Amino acid sequence: MTEAKKHTLDPSKWVDSHSDYLFNYTITRVDSQELAKDIVQETFFSGLKAMKNFRGQAAERTWLISILKRKIIDHYRKINSARGKAEVKVNFYEEGDKKGSWIEERVPQQWGNEAEKNIENTELKGTLDGCIENLPEKYRTVFLLKNVQQYETEEICNELGITASNLWVIIHRARHQLRKCMEDNWFAK
Repeated sequence: MTEAKKHTLDPSKWVDSHSDYLFNYTITRVDSQELAKDIVQETFFSGLKAMKNFRGQAAERTWLISILKRKIIDHYRKINSARGKAEVKVNFYEEGDKKGSWIEERVPQQWGNEAEKNIENTELKGTLDGCIENLPEKYRTVFLLKNVQQYETEEICNELGITASNLWVIIHRARHQLRKCMEDNWFAK
């Protein structure tokens, strides 16, 4: 039986070897390039501080990504604790008299009036943000991590100390509350 390869760290090569990959990973999960750059920089700094804890069981990039994921989660915890806002795409009307889904060929086409559309999108986003803010804190955190940031179930469960079945119950309840809130505050207008 062969012994597993022991990986090493070389911080002098981190920027050249890993910064583009970490940035691309981060930019898909946060809403600005500057914020993504800051989070990657924080990841490198945290990696330097935590080098003594590196056991060599994972590759250098894998270890840095695990630090990066925690930095992204910390970012969303921070904005959630400050009742931050995030844009979310929600699928409405899964039940009731408006139940249905679009057939791809029949999806509504863009309207020509961009100004009116932008005003409506801004109002819709404001209503949706308000509905997200009104979710209980745990529902809001789990919903954003799973549906907006697209973290894996296991990762969220480990981070928040909940079971997978509990996570799915929370997601279901959060979606139900968001749908009800949007029906009451947007579609009833």
